[in-house]
Amino acid sequence: MAKELSRNEHLKAGSRQLRGTLNEGLGFEPSGAISEDDQQLVKFHGMYLQDDRDLRGERSRKKLEKAFAFMVRVRIPGGVCNPEQWLAMDYIGRTYGNGTMRLTTRETFQFHGIIKSNARATIRKLDSVLLNSIAACGDINRNVLAASNPHQSRAHAMAYDLCKAVSDHLLPKTRAYREIWIDNEKVAEGGAEPVEVDEPLYGKAYLPRKFKVVVAVPPSNDIDVFAHDLGYIAILDEAGTLQGWNVTIGGGMGMTHGDTKTYPRTGDIVGFCKPGDALKVAEAVMTIQRDWGDRSNRAHARLKYTVEDYGLDTWRKEIDKRAGITLEDPKPFTFTHTGDRYGWTEGEDGRHHLTLFIENGRIKDWADGGPQLMTGLREIAKIHDGEFRMTANQNVIIANISRENRPAIEKLAAEHGLTWEASALRRNAMACVALPTCGLALAESERYLPTLVTALEDRLDAHGLSDKDIVIRMTGCPNGCARPYLAEIGLVGKGPGRYNLYLGAAFDGSRMSKLYAEDVDHDGIVNTLDPLFAAYARERKDDEHFSDFVIRAGYVAATTNGADFHANTGAKRAVAVA
Repeated sequence: MAKELSRNEHLKAGSRQLRGTLNEGLGFEPSGAISEDDQQLVKFHGMYLQDDRDLRGERSRKKLEKAFAFMVRVRIPGGVCNPEQWLAMDYIGRTYGNGTMRLTTRETFQFHGIIKSNARATIRKLDSVLLNSIAACGDINRNVLAASNPHQSRAHAMAYDLCKAVSDHLLPKTRAYREIWIDNEKVAEGGAEPVEVDEPLYGKAYLPRKFKVVVAVPPSNDIDVFAHDLGYIAILDEAGTLQGWNVTIGGGMGMTHGDTKTYPRTGDIVGFCKPGDALKVAEAVMTIQRDWGDRSNRAHARLKYTVEDYGLDTWRKEIDKRAGITLEDPKPFTFTHTGDRYGWTEGEDGRHHLTLFIENGRIKDWADGGPQLMTGLREIAKIHDGEFRMTANQNVIIANISRENRPAIEKLAAEHGLTWEASALRRNAMACVALPTCGLALAESERYLPTLVTALEDRLDAHGLSDKDIVIRMTGCPNGCARPYLAEIGLVGKGPGRYNLYLGAAFDGSRMSKLYAEDVDHDGIVNTLDPLFAAYARERKDDEHFSDFVIRAGYVAATTNGADFHANTGAKRAVAVA
């Protein structure tokens, strides 16, 4: 007996290729919101309807509607944009958004505070510089990530080319986006039924859940390849020539508190493909998930559960069948880290690159003498002769700077405080947005993590560890947007001011963490980590990372994969006090 489809499946299938009643809802002036069904469909157009949760109480007392606004996320494959596009993003943030821009963990921009009456103007501004937001959210292939290390110029180019090809190939064909947001006059005139086009890869109901693709180039795992549905790991020979790609499937970060049937998972390497077969593999993997994924239970609908349900061998055979190839055995490779390389570097092609640390991805002009990120980057974009690259760590690279233009870029960066020195811990910190705009947030994240990092910096300094790179990430809910389960120190919101503390994820992103302490507040986090820092300072081996130490020393169990994430949790031994 077939299982009953979830409500979202019926909604997608009957949406007339993602049109719904969006056009009518956008024109309804008495409300800043759109209908509940359209709130689901608009995600496929790259937007979420949110409200300012800081204002809920006040507006409720005044019997006013919630302060609704859209979050708009841009589709930028590989995170590469030109100066003209950067200036357009800056304009949107200042004119239609909340005065800031947010760099995301998917190498792109998102804007908050876009009220309904400004939504079309925002999308049209994107369109004017050949950008869009289609498929940036929703049950569809999302923004594709590529390795952003500018030092490896040739390898980056190969990774970007595959990233862009996959993004283009898996793009939906529906005309709804352009009709509604760009050419809405044509939709409004005549009342004719819009023409539906063939969606050969998606069908009428699109995918069971989101689908995320990334491309990595060892030794850097800056895009966290094991956290995603589909990943490619470049295999290069000694001359740096691409031999092909190791293919990973089945990664994903989301889970639900208290439901052990849901869990984060690192991807498995399913095989190796030749460069010319990579696109075939992408289509095969996505269409297998389209056909095999769970459309009755959205909590079990991600590709990671489909891999668990069918097994890796079955998947490999089906990929071979659909792609018309034979995947080879995986090739050896080595990852060393997941972070970015800050400061100036020179690429293999002689071009210069400046990687800037952007705390939690928030680009704005900070008060009280802080860095003037918004203004400084705007001024740089006006004279830049290269490109900008957003990284999966929420930072930005001013890339491909000519030798002649470097002094001018250096001057502007210095004048606006863009190259400020951050501690090793802060450089490796990452947070999701959470409150006040995310409707799923159970606790603060972006607004709180800098304060926690300051407190932990003090304890690390006391133990002589201030120069040690330790990855710390925080999310306001268990959905894992900032990939906290792949951080050496992961904090996941449980309720206001309270977090679950996870330890033990590998520094290179290859192993997940394990729950160490549950429902702890600020003082609890600091007091729990402080003795572990002290033990790490006393007992670590040469070049041993913090996460490897806490497992070797027996403080926390290692996670293998999948459902094992919820097994053998908690502190395994007391921390000795020196």
